[in-house]
Amino acid sequence: MYTKENQKLIEKNKKIITRYYDEVWNQGNLDVLDDILDPEYINHNPGLPNPIPGPDGLKPIVAAMRTGLPDLRFEINDMLLTPDKVAIRCTMHGTHTGELFGIPSTGKKVCINQMQIEYIKNGKIIEHWRVSDDLMEQIGVSNCDDGVGQNAFT
Repeated sequence: MYTKENQKLIEKNKKIITRYYDEVWNQGNLDVLDDILDPEYINHNPGLPNPIPGPDGLKPIVAAMRTGLPDLRFEINDMLLTPDKVAIRCTMHGTHTGELFGIPSTGKKVCINQMQIEYIKNGKIIEHWRVSDDLMEQIGVSNCDDGVGQNAFT
């Protein structure tokens, strides 16, 4: 059982994460990152190793994703909250109609399952970890030997 103070932190963390997905990823409001990310934020992104720390490291990634997938939206399926971290199971949806990290449009719809862990301290996200289905396979850029992990070629 959490103390009242920890329960307040958990509610605050839920608001931060909900804002992160709704305002940043779904609406493309990059300025929100200045409010919710720590200046030393670390992004452990398997697709883009070693982005620079802080909001300035994530802003170009979000912008590139929203350029390549203009209808990008994240759906939160599950959220587990503690006073200092949030685990999220989410689904990313979009249609590859723009250039995405140098890859021309394929017109393919994607549906990417993700697991993310966000570490939060003093009301700011300080560290991010993510594991997801392979976006590049779904837009047809890389080969997939057995189709495992593909869930939305449409």
